[in-house]
Amino acid sequence: QVQLVESGGGLVQPGASLRLSCAASGRTFSSSTMGWFRQAPGKEREFVAAISRSGGTYYTNSVKGRFTISRDNAKGTVDLQMNSLKPEDTAVYYCAADEYARAIYTTSDKYDFWGQGTQVTVSS
Repeated sequence: QVQLVESGGGLVQPGASLRLSCAASGRTFSSSTMGWFRQAPGKEREFVAAISRSGGTYYTNSVKGRFTISRDNAKGTVDLQMNSLKPEDTAVYYCAADEYARAIYTTSDKYDFWGQGTQVTVSS
């Protein structure tokens, strides 16, 4: 079983940067696609970014060019570097793992394990 714990959220002004981290425990981490999702108040959970076990990445259109997902299999971490933050980025951000994945999926039902979430608030 993969266990996930997110950190790095906070309150920042528009245009600022944040780096979210997800610490994973479990033997299957290196074989998992790792994803970030977010859920804003009153909205459905939304795919943000994912990275495959081989390092391939995929982003939702609204964050392309601003967010970067990365992983360090040796440390068991996956990060989300968020630049040029906008108020519409405000949400609870969740780390997720698709165990033994052989492709990147963008729907939450494809992911097996989830972290507790970390709040990101972008406001002046």
